Amino acid sequence: MSIFHFAFNVRDLDMARRFYGDLLGCAEGRSTDSWVDFDFFGHQISLHLGPPFEHAPTGHVGEHMVPMPHFGVLMRMDAWKVLADRLRAAEVEFVIEPVLRFPGEPGEQATMFFLDPFGNPIEIKGMRDLKSAFAT
Repeated sequence: MSIFHFAFNVRDLDMARRFYGDLLGCAEGRSTDSWVDFDFFGHQISLHLGPPFEHAPTGHVGEHMVPMPHFGVLMRMDAWKVLADRLRAAEVEFVIEPVLRFPGEPGEQATMFFLDPFGNPIEIKGMRDLKSAFAT
């Protein structure tokens, strides 16, 4: 697979470092006084100073209305559970609490949605088998 790159805006780089680096555990890469890169679970995100993107709960997925647009990552279920526990311990407010959706179906997945400190929506999916990400 290729490494995905996503650049978006945040309002404060030090706050972003605490959230993405300290809380989520993403290693910091290159930076300047106006942007910072992170290794977002094997993918590159570039956080630039500016107004965050607007979003609304318009995506109908299963029984949930999810914020659109959003970004995130798929990870193995064991790593997902560790991250969910870390976010709960940090009292992160979830847009959608950690939950299993589509149980027993192709594409069964655990998911959780939360916002970064700037309001950018993030979805983290947990899967028993990452190859099922594209199951039909």
